[in-house]
Amino acid sequence: MLYTVKEISELAKVTVKTMHHYHRIGLLLPCCISDAGYRLYGEKELERLQQILFYRELDFPLKEIKKLLAGEPERLSILSCQKQLLHSRILRMERLVQTIDESIRCTTEGVMMDQKAMFNGFESEEKWKEALSEQSKYLKEKYNYDLIEDNLIDVAAMNQSAQEAMHFMAGMAHALKEGVKFDDQEVQNLIESHIYSLNNQGHATTATSFAAQTRFFLQDEFHRNMLEAQQTGLSYYLYVAAEDLATKKI
Repeated sequence: MLYTVKEISELAKVTVKTMHHYHRIGLLLPCCISDAGYRLYGEKELERLQQILFYRELDFPLKEIKKLLAGEPERLSILSCQKQLLHSRILRMERLVQTIDESIRCTTEGVMMDQKAMFNGFESEEKWKEALSEQSKYLKEKYNYDLIEDNLIDVAAMNQSAQEAMHFMAGMAHALKEGVKFDDQEVQNLIESHIYSLNNQGHATTATSFAAQTRFFLQDEFHRNMLEAQQTGLSYYLYVAAEDLATKKI
């Protein structure tokens, strides 16, 4: 079945202007143009629009979404990653609702709310310091590098970076679990998209430097265990896939 722009905009609850914009920037192309000049969309395009809208709900910019969907990655892998990201968002929203409920209760009863409880659920610099404390302590003791003190914590940037990293690692773990070879184009696309995102975040990453980073993850017990906890064999799989890409880029 084919849908016009108007029909698909009503079905997905997006504006016709949005559909035209997605077409203009190459994010969502029609499958064909009718003799009358109408843009037509099929089931494949509907699935892609769904994936785009999931990413938009997660506040991914359109340029980043286009890069993530480049090469038409496997749909189940994308949905699995998006489910994890949305679940994290749901948990945060639940904490914020709890904070609102407690605020309402205290206001109704005329009592002072605990100051720390007032900000439960808000992403903050302190939250990030707490989340990074264990890793920072390890790096300080073993490599004399203070992850927190030596870096300016930009909360918005950290939130976006964490979302992208979670998406990437979930995609790699899924590929490994499904038996996708390390040199498969799907895996290579995942790594290249991740490197692209790192560069957008100002990290000046190349395929070679990223391969060196994965080698460090494999050799360092703390970081290797972090990856293996997500999926057995992930640290080595990530390393050989990154090395293969770096070799092809030389």
